[in-house]
Amino acid sequence: MFYHLGLWAYRFRWAVILVWSIALAVGVYYGPRVGSVLQPGGFSNPNSEGSHAIRLLHDELGASLSSLTIVFSSDTLRVEDPLFQADMERVIAAVSSHPLVTAAFTAKNAANPRMIAPDGHTTFAVIGLDATIAEAQRALPQIKALVPASPLKVLVTGGPAAYADVELVSHLDLQRAEQFSFPLALGALVLVFGGVIAGAIPVLIGGSSVLVALTLIYFLAHAVEMSIFVQNITTMLGLGISIDYALLMVSRFREERSDGDIQEAIGRTMATAGKAVFYSGLTVLLGLWGLLSFNYMMLRSLGIGGALVVVLAVTGALTLAPALFGVLGGRIDALTLFKGLGTAGEGLFWRRVAALVGRHPLLVFLVVMGVLLSLGAPFLRVRMGAPDVTILPPYVESRQGFDLLRGKFGAGEIAPILVVAEASDSIFSRDNVATLYDFARALERLPGVVRVESMVTLDPMITKGQYQLLYEQPNRITDPALQRGLARLGGGRVALISVVTNLNPVAPEAQALVQYIRSQPPGAGLKIYVGGAAAELMDVVSDLYTSFPRALALIVLTTYLALTVLFRSVILPAKAILMDMLSILASYGALVVIFQDGAFHGILGFTPEGYVDATVPIVMFCVLFGLSMDYEVFMLTRIKESYDTLKDNAAAVSHGLEHTGRIVTSAALIIVIVAGSFSFADILVIKALGIGIAIAILLDATLVRGLLVPATMLLLGKWNWWSPRWLPGSLFAESRGASIKCKKEKESEQ
Repeated sequence: MFYHLGLWAYRFRWAVILVWSIALAVGVYYGPRVGSVLQPGGFSNPNSEGSHAIRLLHDELGASLSSLTIVFSSDTLRVEDPLFQADMERVIAAVSSHPLVTAAFTAKNAANPRMIAPDGHTTFAVIGLDATIAEAQRALPQIKALVPASPLKVLVTGGPAAYADVELVSHLDLQRAEQFSFPLALGALVLVFGGVIAGAIPVLIGGSSVLVALTLIYFLAHAVEMSIFVQNITTMLGLGISIDYALLMVSRFREERSDGDIQEAIGRTMATAGKAVFYSGLTVLLGLWGLLSFNYMMLRSLGIGGALVVVLAVTGALTLAPALFGVLGGRIDALTLFKGLGTAGEGLFWRRVAALVGRHPLLVFLVVMGVLLSLGAPFLRVRMGAPDVTILPPYVESRQGFDLLRGKFGAGEIAPILVVAEASDSIFSRDNVATLYDFARALERLPGVVRVESMVTLDPMITKGQYQLLYEQPNRITDPALQRGLARLGGGRVALISVVTNLNPVAPEAQALVQYIRSQPPGAGLKIYVGGAAAELMDVVSDLYTSFPRALALIVLTTYLALTVLFRSVILPAKAILMDMLSILASYGALVVIFQDGAFHGILGFTPEGYVDATVPIVMFCVLFGLSMDYEVFMLTRIKESYDTLKDNAAAVSHGLEHTGRIVTSAALIIVIVAGSFSFADILVIKALGIGIAIAILLDATLVRGLLVPATMLLLGKWNWWSPRWLPGSLFAESRGASIKCKKEKESEQ
């Protein structure tokens, strides 16, 4: 099949190039526009308890769909100074003129002195908006344009502002990565092949695949919500694997064309390297498939975008690459600068590595296993966190506003635990008021709780019985302070209990407190739903890692079956999966050391928050499982070809390592360059993904593929190739045989 596909691509080479040229022209127009239709966020689960609590507040109490926080501070003026107050009111009045603004709460009009920092120089206003976060983000430039010049330090933060900054910084990160990765990848490929033309083909195919993928995402995003981060992961993954696949094809074509017959060389290249590319792409797709099983827009969109670019990478390698080979022929080695890395000396190096492993396979196995497990050990103490504004760099306004609030008020003060009580009848009934009163007092006594704000704690001098009498006819309350408090904290069937703590929402103690509150129902007639930052974090992590084992099992099982069909062995696929797991585990340990513990944070340019973003290990696994399997497939296909001919396991392993060592190392170098370019990203999630993937691939291509895989195969011996009787012979033997048969038929015709 693949042999004949190669002949077809050669026969219709100009038509293939024309189709890709048209797709590329469309991509040049639409690809750069993809950011305009992508969505911010995507880290929350609309079905979580915290999300339900927020919906109740909106439906029953009229809480704003979204809000902005404007932070006011001065080094010289205190908040109560007339000049400070006058300027703050001027800013709020200007912002309130926007049609989306529904309310503006300050320490003064909310009668809440706790909205003033303890040092007296900082306060904030909460601006309610009649718009979703996405709608508010689009209106943000207009709202910020209304803010007049002020002698005060004025910072706009909150969800819409943070999402706007995420979009901006994400775009800048992508531009920086592309400027870094393209020239370095081209330079590395020229170094590998020794020539400009051979080196430029993989970059051309990689760039084309990414651009066309972004174009498809642009159109798809009009019908399906797609995360802003999809363009980063699509570029990172697409460039890496597209160049890898094209690299494998170019290398094998240069090897096969030694007899001068270009058409036959293309057929044999497709029958061997082409088949390896197809199955490698399949394993990557199976890994990305796991992302589609999560109920998070960010993860699903990464899976969709990644799958699109993988399909295009494989398509480019199996159509555009052989078409270009047919046009270039021997000119693929034009503009040769030097012999490149594929020299006899280089082959000798890998032969010596194989010989070293062959002399001491058990020792190599134990040492490398020990190293990888030691590198992965820090993951045993991982602390997970959910993405928030801290994924942004300190120089953007929304992060500066958040940091100022956190520094002046404390993390627990600006992110309280939100307990929403829902009654089956009126929340103001005597029984419900009494239950709320007792529940609020119980919450006040919990460790870590600073205070509780609710409709039954408005005044410490009011008793339970007095609250019951007061709320028998709440519409007759005349005290302005009570009216404002009640409007925010109770109405209809719902009451809000805001639990302010001295705990950071990411701290285990804060999440334990959320769990305890959820386990203590207030009493008959009331249900509670707990939201807020700590609850949302706990819900996200719990939901992600409840679903992860299912996704992992799906990926592993389908990959095992695909590789069993490819290699006609039940042992090799299991070994391949184990090798993948080891390199991924080692990179997980690096994540903890770097992003949780803060190692090298000065060099890498970020501030550690003391946890690992919960989405990063999942995305890394789904991406790396397929990428690492690429190298396993590249290596094992060559070993399998040799074994089918030699029937000698040790010789086949040595031959396979000798002939794939350069390719695997070169392909890994490209991935490390592309993924490593994202280590310069300012968004912490993208930085972590780039660094984690680069480390995993580096370990995989050196310690795992260069040492551990051959050592394991030598120790297993003939068991590598054991398979049940119902499995027929190797696909690669069949493919190689088909190409040889066609070659003989062609010679007989001549």
